[in-house]
Amino acid sequence: MSITVRASESSHWYTRDGQPKYTVEAKNGQPRNTTLADARKLNLVPSVTTIIGCAAKPGLEAWKLNQMMLAAMTLPRAPDEAEELYVQRVIKDSREHARAAAQRGTEVHTALESWYEGVMIANMADYQLGVGEEVKKHFGEPTWVAEKSFANDLGFGGKLDLHTEDGDGIVIDFKTKEFTDPEKVDVYDEHLMQLAAYRLGLDLPYARCANVFVSVTEPGLVVIKEWSQEDLERGEEMFYHLLKYWQAKNKHT
Repeated sequence: MSITVRASESSHWYTRDGQPKYTVEAKNGQPRNTTLADARKLNLVPSVTTIIGCAAKPGLEAWKLNQMMLAAMTLPRAPDEAEELYVQRVIKDSREHARAAAQRGTEVHTALESWYEGVMIANMADYQLGVGEEVKKHFGEPTWVAEKSFANDLGFGGKLDLHTEDGDGIVIDFKTKEFTDPEKVDVYDEHLMQLAAYRLGLDLPYARCANVFVSVTEPGLVVIKEWSQEDLERGEEMFYHLLKYWQAKNKHT
């Protein structure tokens, strides 16, 4: 019987030649998530998102609190239910929504990768066509490369959603969000740092970088946020200091 293990974001590791190493073989012969101890033994580097995880994410925390409040409002407490049990039930319910959102995000990302590899998926066509049209409108028609992984000598790695090395290069990261108003799409420093780190990792210091926000509320609605070179330089500096902090904290360089 085969078992599929989905690596958590915090267990994304890469070999020094840029190959994903999200899982390793456990003692029972089955795959398990790669740990820091494995990374030290195998000389792996952490992902960009692992490094950025060192910093606070107020936007994400606010979203989690909002989900918790919604769960509490929609789950009535039973007459004789202990407070601790009720709280646990609310927390579990709020996390279910987060898991469902993450799963939907993974499905959309996979569909968009397929689109740039020339494959249309019938039930995801609205997402694919929406992104394809907006990206073409914004960047033209360069030669795109989807889902490329890398490792950088500074000690980090990652996998890009979409990029091109034509000229100075273009780096794109897809973000799925719940929104219907294109004027109300929030961006955060972690979005900036991620793109800045990706172009640093690919040795494309002057690449154009953009987040492509894909609505899961209204399939086909897409908003592109391209960052300025000044912003990207700031993002690179922030990421570099987080990288050094992570390496010192975890004694792994």
